[in-house]
Amino acid sequence: MAAPESVKIGDLTGNWVMNKSLSGDTDSVLALQGVSWFLRKAIGLATVTQHLKQYFDEKDPSITHIDFTQTITGGIKGTTELRTLDYQWRPHSDYLFGDLKGRSRWIKLADLNGADEDQKFLRQDWLPESAEGEMVESYVENDDKGWTGHQVWGFQEIEVAEKKERRHVRNVVVRKGDDVQRVKLVFDWAGKDE
Repeated sequence: MAAPESVKIGDLTGNWVMNKSLSGDTDSVLALQGVSWFLRKAIGLATVTQHLKQYFDEKDPSITHIDFTQTITGGIKGTTELRTLDYQWRPHSDYLFGDLKGRSRWIKLADLNGADEDQKFLRQDWLPESAEGEMVESYVENDDKGWTGHQVWGFQEIEVAEKKERRHVRNVVVRKGDDVQRVKLVFDWAGKDE
């Protein structure tokens, strides 16, 4: 389902279902990140829902938090990620991606850094509300498995049944040595919890 105009990057609170038919090849990305073949196939068959809660820090209201839990159908254990948009390094560990460190922040598209091809991919296809406003940038490193992940969150128009619909999208670049995977993750709006 298209994201309603009332849902903005400043408040993504709600439920988002990854639309596999509109998203890119996630299997290759997960393989590069060292996720086992069996688990990748199970995830490929499952529905992945992210339950996001976005809020301001109680002690410093200039800092935004985005907490999300992923639920995966088929009995696959989900993950929880807590993002603080202050660009400070924080450790994270889960069964799917292992031990890593990451940082997140608000960013203007013009301020993105990175390799030319990666930067071009991260910058492409955004609606003016994203391209001209602030977006969420997230960067992670997994030293044990030797990969990095860079993603930008915002809104894009995606073609669905021959018409354009506004969707929440994450442009993602994962690198391991000379190997690189670039994927667009498209999410359907599933509403807010009562």
